[in-house]
Amino acid sequence: MNRAAKGSAVTPAILSLLLVLLVVITAYVFASGNFKAPPPITEIGKQVDHQYALTLVVTSIVFILSQLGLAWVIFRYRDRGQKAEYNHGNTKFEAVWTTATIVLFVGLGLMAHHAWAVTHLQAAGSDALQIEVTANQFVFNFRYAGPDGKFGRLDPKQVSASSGNPVGLDSADPNAKDDIVVPTLTIPVNREIELLIRSQDVIHNFYVRELRLQQDAVPGMVIPIHFTATQVGRYDILCTQLCGLGHYKMHSFLDVVSEQDYQAFLKQQASQ
Repeated sequence: MNRAAKGSAVTPAILSLLLVLLVVITAYVFASGNFKAPPPITEIGKQVDHQYALTLVVTSIVFILSQLGLAWVIFRYRDRGQKAEYNHGNTKFEAVWTTATIVLFVGLGLMAHHAWAVTHLQAAGSDALQIEVTANQFVFNFRYAGPDGKFGRLDPKQVSASSGNPVGLDSADPNAKDDIVVPTLTIPVNREIELLIRSQDVIHNFYVRELRLQQDAVPGMVIPIHFTATQVGRYDILCTQLCGLGHYKMHSFLDVVSEQDYQAFLKQQASQ
């Protein structure tokens, strides 16, 4: 039998080495911390980060062991000219492995349900500050109730960004006359905020990475979410849904300010 018929250890050795390098490089990228997200500014955000770290550790262990195991199998059972044998597999092992995977990932999901449910399913407190978020191609608008504390009616027929009515405030409703509509979101620190998220055209998304909060804006629906920011600062608001050709420029800011600065903001906007 010639050398070619016996096979070669070069190809499986190279593939095994590449798998080992893949594991080492991937582990280094995550362990180095060079791509860490900025610190969260809510207590729920801290829970999200904890769950993310736990999930990352578990999946990293599975990834490293499985890839190193694959590299060993490729090299150990490389073609050396031996007679090939058919192996149907081990049904019991496959059943145990599949069941363990289901338990592991369902368990991680159940552990994470609290942070998600608090924001999306649990109602905001009665004293939460309500702000309406309206998304359309390709801007965000934020509406605050005026001094009367009531949101005015909206009339889709009166939507006109060019004339200064981007959300369609009903000119016939007295409650709408003092509503404040601005392109950036300003909120007081350490106060619960309830956002009422809606869309005028297609599916958009409200995402602030420091809040660890993301919610789609769906036409015909008003979706409430709530949070309490604990750190003063300016943070980016992004749309993460591919909502059209101008999606890349759909961007705004979240300004978390002191209570005094927030009241000054309201007075300034009301005067304008």
